Order: sequence, then structure tokens, then C-alpha cells
Amino acid sequence: MTIEQFKLLTLEEKLSQLKYHGELLGSYERNGEPNTPKIPGDIYALHDFWAYLSDDEQTVIPTRRNPLAVEE
Repeated sequence: MTIEQFKLLTLEEKLSQLKYHGELLGSYERNGEPNTPKIPGDIYALHDFWAYLSDDEQTVIPTRRNPLAVEE
């Protein structure tokens, strides 16, 4: 599955993909709107991309960049 195909899935289908095919990499706090607290969630490796899943499981955001990668 490509990131483009993943983006077309429903929320329930995305959650299923994460559950059965994703690898939990760890916790992550995503930046929200300016002047708001960060949004807690988890990062999953899925096929050839990563996905952020909010703690309330209402937000799934795929990305081509690993947000947990250590910057040198």
C-alpha cells in the first residue's frame, strides 16, 4: 500500500491498517494550532511511510518523513 492509497481510506480502514500492518514506534506529541498545547499520540511505521495516530483515535496523519528520526 502506498501513502496515496492510505490517504483515500476511511478512518476505520486506516485504524485497521495500523492495527494489523503497522509497527508502533513510540509516543509523539504533534504540534497543533499556534498557541495551543501539543496533541499526544503515537507514531507507526506502515509499509513505506509513517502515520501519526492521536490518543483519541480520531486523527490519522500519514507522512513520508519519520518524525521520530534523530536529527544530527
